[in-house]
Amino acid sequence: MNKTQFIRRLAGTVTLTGLTLGWLVSDWLYLITAFAGLNLLQSSFTGICPPEKIYDRIYGRPDT
Repeated sequence: MNKTQFIRRLAGTVTLTGLTLGWLVSDWLYLITAFAGLNLLQSSFTGICPPEKIYDRIYGRPDT
């Protein structure tokens, strides 16, 4: 799995988990989905993506 696949799968998983938990458990859990959306938005402007750092640590790739 490459870095792009990892990040897209993580974003999709977090979004769907937030939606499911918000629907089944509590409306407050929709904030998980909002957080994922805000993170995607800020990374498109700044180029800073925390999941990339996580991927690099998991798979032992140095920061670039």
